[in-house]
Formats: sequence, structure tokens, C-alpha cells
Amino acid sequence: MNTTLIMSGDYSVIIVEGRVDTTNAGEFEKEVMAVVESGSEKIILDCSGLKYISSSGLRVFLIVHKKMLAKKGCLKLCSLQPGIKEIFDISGFSSIFSIFPDKQAAEGD
Repeated sequence: MNTTLIMSGDYSVIIVEGRVDTTNAGEFEKEVMAVVESGSEKIILDCSGLKYISSSGLRVFLIVHKKMLAKKGCLKLCSLQPGIKEIFDISGFSSIFSIFPDKQAAEGD
């Protein structure tokens, strides 16, 4: 798992690559929460490079979502691969998160 932070307009864009599972979910949570706690009001999680996510990874997404709601911030997901999108659909997470086909669509909404 690798994350890269870039700024794009008003958004902090966190690019997630590889696998998010029980072995690295804690590290992933720390990295994303550091961005949340830095004061970012608008975050996009770019999942174009996300190849696998376990229930531990989904839990981190949910924690970040709740934290952003509590601070009246905005969290968007983009570029979910078909297999990852299916996991979000099956788990019901697709109805919880704002999901966009790509980063440009997420920024434009």
C-alpha cells in the first residue's frame, strides 16, 4: 500500500495504491487521518491504483467519513476499479460515500 498526497484546487487528493488490508490498515488510517487533522476541509480519495480492500480497509474509509462529517467537511471517492466498486456496492458503502468516475468529476461537483 502506498499513499500520495497532492493538492488540486481546494482539495487534498490522497492517491491510494496497492492493497489495504489487515496488515497495513493501521498505517493507512494514520496517513489519511493526518490529512484530516491538518485542517483539510475537502478530501478526495483517488482509488485508481487500489487493487484490493479488506473489511479492515473499509473500516478506515468509514472512520474517515465520520470524522469529515463531524467537522462539516467533504469527502469524495473517485476512480474505483470494478472489483473495488463491487465490494462497495455489496457492503452498502456505495450509498454512504459520494463516488465519482474520476478526479475531475469529483472536483467539479
